Order: sequence, then structure tokens, then C-alpha cells
Amino acid sequence: MLTIAAVLFAVAALGGITLATLHFRKKGLPMALAIGHGLLAAAGLVVVIVAVVGGSTGSLLIASLALFVIAALGGFALFSFHLRRLPHPTPVVLIHGLVAVVAFVLLLVRIAK
Repeated sequence: MLTIAAVLFAVAALGGITLATLHFRKKGLPMALAIGHGLLAAAGLVVVIVAVVGGSTGSLLIASLALFVIAALGGFALFSFHLRRLPHPTPVVLIHGLVAVVAFVLLLVRIAK
């Protein structure tokens, strides 16, 4: 089950990297890409939650889940800027991406155990 979450997050990360690149190049951010990125990440988060509720434990998985929740909150904030057609705050973009990457690495380490 955690492998499914990792695949969902990996594909979401590709969208996130594309969105961040467009942001830093001061290009428009496609709504479809933003929605797809968010939906894939949300699906990955749900899979991790189901795994934890179903009995998968360990400090790495719990830390990964907590960080993914924090990244999701940042993603919601960024999406609210997108909906209001306001510029995305660069610090939020960076923190959102960094927290998500750390959470993803923790998930991968947990899977490899």
C-alpha cells in the first residue's frame, strides 16, 4: 500500500516541480496542472492515512505523514492564491516543496526497511 502512495506522490512531485519552475520563471500556472498535482498528492496522503489506520506504524511513517499534512496545508494556501489570481509567495512555494520532499524521502526510507 505504501508503494502506491509513493507512486502517487512521485507523479504529484513531477507536477509540483513543473509548477515551481513556472513560478520562478514568472510564467502562468495552468489550473489543470495545479488541480492534478493537488489531487494526486491528496490521493497519496489518503493512502498513507489508510495504511497507518490499518496498522502500518513506525516513527518514519508517522513523521512522513505529519510532514505530508503540513505540505498539504501549504498546498491549500498556494491553491487559494491561484484561485484568487494572486502571485504565489515564493517562501511558501519553497517551504511547501521542501517539506514535501523530506516527507517523501522518509516514506521511501520506510518502504525500503
